[in-house]
Amino acid sequence: MSQNIFVYGAITVYSLMTVCFFKEWLFFLREDEESAGEQPVLQMLILTMASLLWPVIVPFAYLELLNFHKKHRELIDMLINISNSQIADD
Repeated sequence: MSQNIFVYGAITVYSLMTVCFFKEWLFFLREDEESAGEQPVLQMLILTMASLLWPVIVPFAYLELLNFHKKHRELIDMLINISNSQIADD
């Protein structure tokens, strides 16, 4: 009985996260002006596959984000400091 509850809970969480990722990624896809109108069928196919495979896609995207942050740490810190000083001046 408890195994069934765990499985149903995992399926529910997976389904909810899939819908959330699909909605967010669809929003970003529609806002991207560079790729507007270019192969919409292919874009929707990739969006659907990425949404269904989010347990694989999201960790790799996070690793890519961490690598980007490591490469550009000084620039990011400088921009944060500029932003913080502007807030303090206001």
